[in-house]
Amino acid sequence: MRLLRWFTLLILLAVAVAAVSLRLPFRGFAGETFVDIPRGTSSAGVARLLADAGVIRYGWQFLGVRLIRLRAKIQAGEYRFQQHGSAWDIFDRLAKGDVFYYQLTVPEGFNLFDIANALDKLGAITGREFLAAARDPSPIRDLAPEARTLEGYLFPDTYRITKRTTAGQLCAQMTERFRHAWQQLDSSQPVHRTVTLASLVEEEAVRAEERPLVASVFVNRLALGMPLDCDPTAIYAALLEGRYRGEIYRDDLESRSLYNTYQHGGLPPGPITNPGIESLKAALQPAETHYLYFVARPDGSGAHAFSEKLEAHQRAVIQYRRGNHKANQTRASQPVPRRNPARTSH
Repeated sequence: MRLLRWFTLLILLAVAVAAVSLRLPFRGFAGETFVDIPRGTSSAGVARLLADAGVIRYGWQFLGVRLIRLRAKIQAGEYRFQQHGSAWDIFDRLAKGDVFYYQLTVPEGFNLFDIANALDKLGAITGREFLAAARDPSPIRDLAPEARTLEGYLFPDTYRITKRTTAGQLCAQMTERFRHAWQQLDSSQPVHRTVTLASLVEEEAVRAEERPLVASVFVNRLALGMPLDCDPTAIYAALLEGRYRGEIYRDDLESRSLYNTYQHGGLPPGPITNPGIESLKAALQPAETHYLYFVARPDGSGAHAFSEKLEAHQRAVIQYRRGNHKANQTRASQPVPRRNPARTSH
């Protein structure tokens, strides 16, 4: 009888120690650790993954919590552990599905290639996978049957993705944000034409207050049948052909690509970037002007000089070049900017 009492006491003591162990943080945690829990992994498998990664000391601790919380469901996904915690804490996170998200920020004016580069740096979805998915316009076909790709419809915003998010799912999220934004605008204007015009405005307008003015220049030129001569379209054509060299060369302006507005009249066949809501508004409601030209002011403010007549525009171009020449003399060692700083419409 005495032996039985001792045995029972030892069992109770072991249970008490185990229970305390489940609540004690694992002091041996070495630092930030990622653990990927595949869908369908058994509780024993999850315990083994956590122990092997050094998140908990022993796998049985996780299984002990599982015995207490039989109704809880472990959520698959990638988890990031940044500080030590108890087996109970770890189980609680997995039961809540507190998976790690990558944050993808897409600013206004990012094109397909910019987004692909950002994804490559993020490490969740490859840029190649994204470009393949974004070249399929089917997610937006009902709104814009003319769309050749999803360029223009991948709405600028911040997106949370995991390693399990596919490129197609990301594109679906981004086009859904575009749909919501377009619905808010409540416009009956043709979607594709509006987005294409807005993409030019997004690329050319540095200052927010100038977006309607820039839009008015393009609208006025279209009405008169004048070529848009928009530098960013020549850049985009070069990007599509894989030959953009960081600045515009003569052969870029002479490219026969349909996107190059130096060689083809009217708007390009589709957007050249993904415009934000303000550029979409400017495309829908351009300022009422007679402007046909604009060129950057030489003060570095990002503002433009707008002109109705070619002569006035040429004088503004001369002023810009003089100012730019002086600035270059003091910044001779600085790298050449990615886009043509003049941002002119000729």
